[in-house]
Parts: sequence; C-alpha cells; structure tokens
Amino acid sequence: MIYQIKYLVFYGLIAFACKADAQVISDKNFKPAAGVSLNTNTTNVTVTWPAGDNRNGRLVLNLKDSEPLFSSVQVGKGEIYQKVIENVDPQFILTEGKRDLISQNGWNIFFDKVPLKPHHSYKIDFHKKTISVNNKGSRTIITIPGLEAPNFKGDLEITLYNGQPLFNVAAVISTQMDSTAILYDAGLVAKSRPVKAINYSDVYEHLQTDEISKPDTAKNLAVKYRTIIGTNDKAGIAIFPAPHQYFYPLDEAFNLKFVWYGDNYCNLLPGYGMGIRQELQGDKRYVPWFNAPPGTKQRLNFFCLLGTDGAGALLDKVKQFTHDDSYKPLPGYKTMASHFHNEFIMSVVLAGKPVPDSPSFVKVLKRQGINIVHLAEFHYTAHPKGPDEQRLKELKALFDQCSRLSDSNFLLLPGEEPNEFFGGHWLAFFPKPVYWIMSRKAGTPFESTDAEHDKIYHIGDKADMLNLLKAEKGLAWTAHARTKGSTGFPDAYKKEDFYLSDRFLGAAWKAMPADLSQPRLGKRVLDLMDDMNNWGLKKKVLSEADLFSIEPENEIYAHLNVNYLKLAKQPQYKNGWQPVLDVLEQGKFFSTTGEVLIADFTVNGHSSGETIAMPANGKCTVSFKTSWTFPLNFAEIISGDGKKVYREQIDLTSTQAFGTKTFNKVLNLKGRKWVRLEVWDAAVDGAFTQTVWFR
Repeated sequence: MIYQIKYLVFYGLIAFACKADAQVISDKNFKPAAGVSLNTNTTNVTVTWPAGDNRNGRLVLNLKDSEPLFSSVQVGKGEIYQKVIENVDPQFILTEGKRDLISQNGWNIFFDKVPLKPHHSYKIDFHKKTISVNNKGSRTIITIPGLEAPNFKGDLEITLYNGQPLFNVAAVISTQMDSTAILYDAGLVAKSRPVKAINYSDVYEHLQTDEISKPDTAKNLAVKYRTIIGTNDKAGIAIFPAPHQYFYPLDEAFNLKFVWYGDNYCNLLPGYGMGIRQELQGDKRYVPWFNAPPGTKQRLNFFCLLGTDGAGALLDKVKQFTHDDSYKPLPGYKTMASHFHNEFIMSVVLAGKPVPDSPSFVKVLKRQGINIVHLAEFHYTAHPKGPDEQRLKELKALFDQCSRLSDSNFLLLPGEEPNEFFGGHWLAFFPKPVYWIMSRKAGTPFESTDAEHDKIYHIGDKADMLNLLKAEKGLAWTAHARTKGSTGFPDAYKKEDFYLSDRFLGAAWKAMPADLSQPRLGKRVLDLMDDMNNWGLKKKVLSEADLFSIEPENEIYAHLNVNYLKLAKQPQYKNGWQPVLDVLEQGKFFSTTGEVLIADFTVNGHSSGETIAMPANGKCTVSFKTSWTFPLNFAEIISGDGKKVYREQIDLTSTQAFGTKTFNKVLNLKGRKWVRLEVWDAAVDGAFTQTVWFR
C-alpha cells in the first residue's frame, strides 16, 4: 500500500491523513526541546534527539502496516549518521494466567503458583493506525495505538531521552478481566538477521561474542547486567529491562536466562531477533508473576542504548545506570542490607562440610558495595526451641562466623526471623551476640548465666520477648508486612504493648507484589508506612532483601535494595554494633534500589527522624539533595494529619540521566503531623526517606 500524506502546520500542530485510516498527528502542545526535530514524508516519521557528547540519536519510523516499524535506528554527529540497526519491529509476547485473590490477601499475595494453573502465551498483534508525537520535560514520547492480544489492548509507546542515546519501548496494555497475572518477553525482531554479532557479559563478567554465521533457533542466555547487545561492526544496540521492576519477587534470585537471541523465538516471533525474557516456572517455589488488575495500564517495556565504539564500550555505558550493579559510596553514609536466609551455618559449618576462608555469599555481598549485612539465619532449619545445648551451639557458630568474616569495611551481623510469640513473621536484631532460646518451661528462669555463654535467656511468650529486647537494647520489626506469613500484620497487633514499645521499630520494605502499572515499587509497604505514621507511633521502615542462596552466578542485584545509614565510620564487630541500631531507631537513613540517592532531606532544616515545631503559619521548606542515573520521573512529598494522607508531586521529567541537584519546595503543612519524601526514576527505581514529625 502506498501512503500519500498531506500535511498542514499550524499552532505547532502537524496533522496529515493517509490511506486506510493511517494518520500521523503531532499534538498542538508539542514544543520540541532544543535539538529535537520531527520530519515526515510519505511513509516515514523521523525523530531526532540530542544524545549527549555532541551526538544525536535518530529513529526512522515506517508507517506502512506491513513493514517493520523501526526502518532505521541511527547515531550521528553533525549531519553524518551511522546506522546501528535497520528494519526491526518491537515485538512482545504476553503470557496470561490467573491470580489467586481468594485464599489469602488479594492482590498482595505472594504464595501463588501461577504457572501451575492454566495459562496462555500470545504474540501481541500490532496494526498501525495513528501516531502521535508529544513532549514531556526532556523526553519525546511517540504513541502508536493498535496493540491487541486476547483480553488485552493498548498502545505502543516509545520514549526518547534527551542527553543520552537511550530510548524505552513499551506496550501499554489493559484488560477488563479480573484475577489476571501476567509475564512478558520482548525485543527487536527482523525478517532477516539485523546484526552481525551478538554480545553479552557472562555471569562471571567476561564479555562474550557470538559471530552469527547463520540463523538458528533462539537461545536463552544467563548473563550479567541483564543486557544483550547486537552489533554491526562498531555500531551496537544494547537491549535491557528496567533493572528492578522487571523482576517480580521470588525466594531465590536464580539467574533464569533473562535474555534471548536467534530465530523464531518461542515459535511465536517469526524472524531473527534479540531481547529480554522471563522464565514461566520462576524458581519453582512460589511464582506470583505480575499483577494486572482490571483497567490498569500495564507497561511491558524495555530500554535500548546505542553506541558506536564497540560492544565492550556500550556495555560499560549500560553498567553506569546501575553503578556496575553495586551501591555507590556516599560520604557520611554506610550501606546496610537485611534479611538473608543463606543458612551458611546449618548447611555448611554445622553440616561437616569444608568451611571456606571466604564464602561465595560474602564475596557477592562485598562486590555489591554493601558495608553491613544483617542475616536472617535459622529459617526453619535449626533448633530455636532447643534442646538448649544444640541451640547454644548453633548460635555460637553463627557468632563465630560473623566475627571471622567481618573486616574493617564489611560487617556481617547475626540476625534471625524467629516467627514466634508476636504473630506473623518478624526479624530480631541485637547490638551484640545474645544467647536466647525460644522456649521457657515451668520453673525455668527468664535469665541465667554460665561460664561459656555469660547470659542465657529463655523466652516463653511475647512479654518475655519484649523484656529481652529491652534488656539487650534489641529491635524487632515486621518482615514482609501485610503479605506472605505476615498477612494481616502489623495491623493485628498495633495496639499491643510490644508493638507500642520503642523496641518495635516498624516494618520492612520490598518490591512485593509487582505491578507494571505502578510508577513506584513496593506500594504495599509505602502505604503501610503512611498508615503507621497516621497511627502516630513514630515507626520506621527499612528495606529488606528476603533472599535465600547468594552465589556469583545469581541475578542478585535485580532483587536487592539497601539502606544508607548516616554513620561517620564503619562499626567493628569486636566493639559491638550499637551505632547501627541507633541510626535505625533514630530514623537517620534512607532506603533505595541504588540508582536514586537522597544525600540530604530536611524540613525547615531538620532531618528525618526528628520531631519539630510546626510554624504558626504552617509554611515549611522541604529541601532534598538527590543524585540519579536514569532520568527522574517525579519526587513526592507525602504528609498526613493523623487521618488522611496528602501528596505533593514534583514533576522531574525535565531531568536528564546522571545528575545531582538540590530541590526546595515551600508548602503549607498546617494541620499535618508528619512528612516524608520519595523520588522515582524513569525505570521505576527509587528511594524514600524516613519521616519528620510535627508537634
């Protein structure tokens, strides 16, 4: 079909009609940023954007329904452009299953096994009908309706980011079906091989190159950095997912071959392509997939980064977005991660196996840039209730190994998920080694001593547990609140003495459940944080990993998060780690997926955790210094009056990648009792602070 386009330009509106109802529209509000241009001819729309380093990115879109959408993807300087890849189509496979909304806690369920129930995989069909080009901040957004799959329909959305040769491709689709869970695979597909070579980092961080000699069936690969690169000589395109959002919560962070390349992928995408994928069976434990509530706009998306200096240099550019999959040092802070069920003590030390000088899990966590690791050992593997001799032996082995494996910049700390006495699941954290047994028979004292262990505590109920936390200055908090084994908690015990005590810190945050329509991760616990704030108890929320095995070949970073604790120096194991608990209790920390950092957050000059006077006129200056890798989407100043929650969103779509800036916002917070901050980026990575309280 030949498209004959007539176009009219007025008030910034470009509109032109094509045969077969094909129509190209640029909204009247489109005001291209400096360096962005939009050009059309009879069959193509060409968008050029500034890509940094005096370069431009260029995307040539083919409007003919029977031909690949991406006619050409280019990078250039001046008027000289180099073609990176040609004649490829963004393609998506949607897998649809059923969510269990009845047996536990609705959309917050984790204990679901979706792949064991009926499910179906479809190629999402795409028929171009219209195309619109708009801008938002530093982005150019191209929208093309015409995506359809059984029970789903929506638009293709392409976002170009000024300042980087970076763009995002998203199938934005909705369903009206209830109880739906989904997964998706995606990538770029051509009728014939669009690249000369495929490149990737193996799980041990060695760059690999597959010189393609002939089309083959598609291959699934376990890689580092979640990235597959196609190259034509030095020109390359890297395809990778959002580093955390794409990975729904699992118990195990196994590397499940999250990229693919080759011919006729899954027998659903004819042609040769490359892209990202999910393993339907997950870790073969509880596999909840993504939530897709009715009417929500699910963004099935991936990123593309362009380069002209070879695969190695391009991969290095991708790695910068996640600080090489590690947590960047921040002056005045130390990084802390919590809730790891590695079970090194029971599976190795007390199992009679050789004990390595430096276990792999320690190497992995050090590699991530984590300074302080809080374990959650003995998760149904040991003898928490005794016999006493066995329990004390297990604790001593834990303390000895934590002491041995800690060093001047790495603190491995004992911790447990006791799941006794209080209700639901919770973590215990003491500032030094504490010997305690989770049973107390009649006539057994709460506290006793012996020459080897000094104090030994026997705990028989929640009152004993609270007394232990008080006696040893320990902290407790709800693990995976309102889901998994904590469904209904902490709500069910929010009026009990142990929860009201300052020894009960609050709750822990993880991106669970997963919903691709949300502009932030972990809404479940962020909502709980606001609820706890309105309860008025000055509770805290720290991030948690809640992972089992930790090995170099695993996809650890995607499932990780950390807390940046405001600590001037690294605590040493031999001296105890009371400063760590102090910072948590004082709320002098922020939590993050890693890409967004909040170096400073104050309200009228006071930082998180503090209680301050409300000015008579209610005017407050909220100031925060943040740094980021992916362009930011928004910051949100969240406050409450004890009943309602109020949100003041700051649009940050004008930001470009890799920045640092201090923001100030004057708000009238009269009548509010608390305020906190969140910051989220274009890949749905983010950070949140603890609360500032008003009196």
